[in-house]
Amino acid sequence: MTDHATSRRPVVVINVVGLTPALLEEMPRLRALASTGFTAPMDAVLPAVTCTAQASMLTGLTPTDHGIVGNGWYFRDLGEVFLWRQHNKLVQGEKVWDAARAVDPDYTVANVCWWYAMGAPTDWTVTPRPIYYADGKKEADCYTRPPGLRDELTDKFGTFPLFTYWGPTAALTSSRWIARAAAHVFDTKQPDLTLVYLPHLDYDLQRFGPDSPQATAAALAIDEVAGDLAEGAMARGATVLVVSEYGITPASRPVDINRALREEGLLEVYTQDGMEYLDPWVSRAFAVADHQIAHVYLDDAADVDAVRTLLEGLDGVDRVLDADGKREMGLDHDRAGDLVVIAQPDAWFTYYYWTDDERAPDFAKMVEIHRKPGYDPAELFFDPEDRAAKVKAGVALARKKAGLRYKMQVVPLDPSPVSGSHGRLPDDPDHGPVLICSDPTLTRDAWALTDVKDLILRAGGLT
Repeated sequence: MTDHATSRRPVVVINVVGLTPALLEEMPRLRALASTGFTAPMDAVLPAVTCTAQASMLTGLTPTDHGIVGNGWYFRDLGEVFLWRQHNKLVQGEKVWDAARAVDPDYTVANVCWWYAMGAPTDWTVTPRPIYYADGKKEADCYTRPPGLRDELTDKFGTFPLFTYWGPTAALTSSRWIARAAAHVFDTKQPDLTLVYLPHLDYDLQRFGPDSPQATAAALAIDEVAGDLAEGAMARGATVLVVSEYGITPASRPVDINRALREEGLLEVYTQDGMEYLDPWVSRAFAVADHQIAHVYLDDAADVDAVRTLLEGLDGVDRVLDADGKREMGLDHDRAGDLVVIAQPDAWFTYYYWTDDERAPDFAKMVEIHRKPGYDPAELFFDPEDRAAKVKAGVALARKKAGLRYKMQVVPLDPSPVSGSHGRLPDDPDHGPVLICSDPTLTRDAWALTDVKDLILRAGGLT
C-alpha cells in the first residue's frame, strides 16, 4: 500500500486573474517558469467570471453540477439578488480537498483569498472581510481561520488593504499583500496545497483594455509579485501551478438590458425618498447583469418566447440561451436565469434599471458590491464628470478616520470609460485562460478549467 504521507508533494496554485497566452508574452518571470515545465491554453467555462471559474477548477465540474452560475444570481426562495456571497456550501460537488483527504486524511490546505472560502474545511483560510459597524461605517480587515492567523498576518504585513482590492483605488498593493501572506503561510504552516488569488491584472484591463500600455504595465507588475511567490515555493520543493480564470477583451458597448425590459413594462421599480429600487417580487422579467452574461428571471414561463425575442433584438446581444441552450453550455442549474443572454464580443451588460439618473439609488455612485443587483465595472473609476470626486473621496476618508459616518459617492453613472470585459467564451484561445506548470512530466495535449482539480491531485502525488 502506498504511504501517501511520504509520497505527497506540496502544491502551490497561483491564480493570476486575467492572464492569457497573449499577455504571457509580456511577463518574463512567468515565461521562465513555463520554460522549466510547460504552458498551455485552457478551455473556459460559461460564464467566464471569477466565482464560476474558481468553482469549476476546484470541483472539476461545470455550473450545471456545482451550481455557481455567476458571481451572483437571484435567490428565488428569498426574492433577493445577491452577488459575492462567501459560504463554501454554495458550491456543490466534491472539492479538491475532499478528493485528496479520501486518499490521505492528513492532507492540509491553505486558501489565501480564493472565493467561497468561509465555512470551507480548509486548515488555514484568509479572505477579505470588512468590519461592518452598526452605525454604517466600514473598515478594512480580513477573516482568517484559525482566528489567530489574522493578528499574525496583520502584525507582519499591516491591515489587509481592502480599498486597493477593489474600487477606484484598486492597485498592486492588495495583490502584494496577498502574495506575502501566502508565502508566510506556506513557509510557516507547510500546507500540502496552497491556493493564492492575485487580482491585480484584472483592474487595468477593464479600465483601459487589454491592448493598452496600462495593461502591459500591470502585467509586468504582477509578473514580479507572482514570480517571487512561485520561485520561493519551488525553492522549498513545491510544484507550482499558475492558472487564470478568463481573458479580458476590448469592450466599448454597454447594453442597458434592464432598461430595455422596463421600457416594455416587464421590469418594475418602487420608490423611496425619491430613489428607485428594483422590485424583483413583482417584475415579470429582470436581469442580473454579470459582465458579458445576464441571467434573466421570469415570473411566468408563458413570457419566455416574447422576452427572448425582445432580447435577441437588442443591439449588442449575441445569443439568448433557453433551456436547451443552457444544457448545451453547461448552465442547466436552477439558480440560472430562465434565459441567459450572451453579449457580442465588444459589448457588456450594465445593471442599470432607472431611466433618470436623478432617481438612481444612492448606492449607485458608491463602491457597493453587495447592494447592487448586478456587477458594476464603473466602480473602478472616479467619476470623470465630477471634478471634485477625488476631493470628496478625501473628505469621506477624513470622516472615516475621525470615526464619523460617510458616503464615498464618486463612481460614475456613465459606463463609457469601461474598456475591457469578459464573461463570454473566448473566440481565440490566445485571449482565454492559461495554465503554467513547473513540472514537465504532468503535461498532456489539451486542458480545460475543469481539469485543474485532477492536475492538483496528480501534482501532489495523490493519483
